[in-house]
Amino acid sequence: MSEIAVVILNWNTRHQLEVFLPNIIRHTQDTGIEIVVADNGSHDDSVVFMKKHYPGVRLIEFDKNHGFTGGYNKALSQIDARYYMLLNSDVEVTKDWLAPLKKCLDNHPEAAACMPKMKSYHQKDCFEYAGAAGGFIDRLGYPFCRGRILDTLEKDEGQYELPTDIFWATGACMLLRADLFHSQGGFDDDFFAHMEEIDLCWRLKNDGHTIRCVPQSTVYHVGGGTLPNDNPFKLYLNYRNNLFLLYKNLPDNKLFRVLALRALLDVASSLIFLLKGKPAGFGAVFRAYHHFLKSLPVLKKKRKGLPRNIRDYPSGVYQKSILMSYFLEKKNRFYQLRFQAKK
Repeated sequence: MSEIAVVILNWNTRHQLEVFLPNIIRHTQDTGIEIVVADNGSHDDSVVFMKKHYPGVRLIEFDKNHGFTGGYNKALSQIDARYYMLLNSDVEVTKDWLAPLKKCLDNHPEAAACMPKMKSYHQKDCFEYAGAAGGFIDRLGYPFCRGRILDTLEKDEGQYELPTDIFWATGACMLLRADLFHSQGGFDDDFFAHMEEIDLCWRLKNDGHTIRCVPQSTVYHVGGGTLPNDNPFKLYLNYRNNLFLLYKNLPDNKLFRVLALRALLDVASSLIFLLKGKPAGFGAVFRAYHHFLKSLPVLKKKRKGLPRNIRDYPSGVYQKSILMSYFLEKKNRFYQLRFQAKK
């Protein structure tokens, strides 16, 4: 068994492996650490590249793209390690990046997972969209981060240097306990991609575990490499998976009210797409709700796994609407929110 398995899920990103893998290997030299590249059915020359240039790196090959969820579930079922480091292929790691993260899980047995401070590869003084300095959600399920509220990114000026409990850790760079990953059934395959890490973290928190951010570790993320933000398929996944997320994890006394409010907001969002001349965006929202409603029988079965003693949100949920705070109160920095995570 390895102490840590650094697992990179690759899909048609040979160019990113060429740029970032050497740095990962250089800064991951400790004994007990295994680097694994799991190829998710790439149709570029990723596999040929790995076999030619990195024959010493373990390569797992799949015959097709199983998505982020299925790809990692299948890969991690074949890897024996105490901790899994899930790492995107477009992440630049830094010297000693793993040590503070491992120390966090070693010293905090209640913590199921942790993440580093994530900054932008192209604007290295700014936080990066996909995780920044730790992920949170509001009471309606909208995700945001320390360092990133909606589309506003903050400069890193040392304002988030304290390790802290968060709500979710980014799947782009997350260290988690292997036994807890498997006891939770891994990622939900029905998500395919996007928000699956929030779902996993919410399930872990509902079971009494914590998630942490460790800013003493820093990585730089390119981001947006697989699907651009305005891609209709990505929009569809984000709307649909957010509904999956809420239905599976909300406490009983909040489920109907939250879903009703989200439906109103999502209808408004779809109409804005039409007004902006983006019918594909409108269609993405419609398809998301259609698929959500078709999936209700399956979601009801999954919801039966929710602990029955859950009566409220777990820690890390902003008790107001982040949309109201951002657009009406003009609060576009995390520290402006009247919201404190546990230290």
